[in-house]
Amino acid sequence: MTQIINAMNWRYATKAYDKSKKLSNEQVNTLIESIRLTPSSYGLPVYKVIHVKNAETREKLKAAAWGQTQITDASDLFVFAVNTDLSDSSVDEYMSLIAETRNVSQDSLDGFSGMIKGTLNSLNTEHKEAWATRQAYIALGVLLATTALEEIDSTPMEGFDANQFDEILGLKELNLKSVVVCAIGYRSENDSYANLAKVRVSKENLVIKK
Repeated sequence: MTQIINAMNWRYATKAYDKSKKLSNEQVNTLIESIRLTPSSYGLPVYKVIHVKNAETREKLKAAAWGQTQITDASDLFVFAVNTDLSDSSVDEYMSLIAETRNVSQDSLDGFSGMIKGTLNSLNTEHKEAWATRQAYIALGVLLATTALEEIDSTPMEGFDANQFDEILGLKELNLKSVVVCAIGYRSENDSYANLAKVRVSKENLVIKK
């Protein structure tokens, strides 16, 4: 129980990365697997993760993130992008995956499928994107906890021009829209933020007991 608490006390939103230190393929795969296993509403896949390694692309992204060096200096960069075209066909694809994975018939999933389609069809485009974004943020939280447990540094970032990110990464053609970014790597010895005391409200001010 203390392991996760110690890990969360250790982590912070890293401001300066050591460009010479890189994650191994095994480490990256572990982080991606933690995202893949993240819970979401109905289990429906409503977002993608764009793993950006190309240095030239990341320079362009840095310019669209107002020059924040984490974009280019961290070992890896994950961009969470939500599906802007959630429809009945999205649900049908998911039902096919369930049927194949659990070795059940498509017909046995009709009730579940209908419930999800009913929910999606009751939402307008804006509400669908907001719902999908919340699911992406759950995955971001799991990623941050996983990096902390693995003693890998991370920086969740909302400070970027989403439209420029979408254009640079060609996301609109894929019916995707970027919503949040996470830089991942190892802190620089010169990052003064690493030694600052963590500021959080007390448990008494956080939790309301009824």
